[in-house]
Amino acid sequence: MSIARSTIELVEKQVRDLCTHYARNLPFHGWHHVSFVRDKAVEFADLNGSDTPVVETAALVHDVNYLVRRNSPAAAGSGLRRDILDSAGVTPDLVEWIDALVDEAEMANRHRGISLEAQALSDADTLFKALPVTPVVLAHKYLAENGIGLRELANKIVGEQHAPHEEGFYFYSPEAAAAYSRWATANLELWHCIKESLDDPTVERLLTAVAS
Repeated sequence: MSIARSTIELVEKQVRDLCTHYARNLPFHGWHHVSFVRDKAVEFADLNGSDTPVVETAALVHDVNYLVRRNSPAAAGSGLRRDILDSAGVTPDLVEWIDALVDEAEMANRHRGISLEAQALSDADTLFKALPVTPVVLAHKYLAENGIGLRELANKIVGEQHAPHEEGFYFYSPEAAAAYSRWATANLELWHCIKESLDDPTVERLLTAVAS
């Protein structure tokens, strides 16, 4: 095993404690998100034969950038991520690997040829975005957490997710693609429609009235 279970548990405790302490600032990327991504990343890592302990550890620290700065890329969390891993006793070479792996798996950065470990992490994080309940239950929490508007979120989702979906690597795992591609297609189409609707002046007036 590349990372001992006791070390992973130390990483988990630090991240959970941070998520609990700053829960009001993390309505979208809180422990509920981290634990979901961790569980699914382990599942996908077991399926694709990658280093499961490394993937699990990366999943635990993949979104600590939101503790550093709102609406930030994964790279913004590098310092905190490294501190957490180092204090848990992760070896320096694995700290480097995990830090790079988190950046590699990020939606805005990924491509068809990313590593198996990044594929497992990416599929887990992407699935959270594609869940049918996410736009209904969690999208407004993302807006509040990151201090952005609906148009900016729609542009981000369509801009980052359209190409991977069209080019056939929205999910890397064949099992994930078979189980969840219909959800992903429906979710992306919804955000396309939201983006289009925001150009309608009547919709814009409606949203202004609701927000006031």
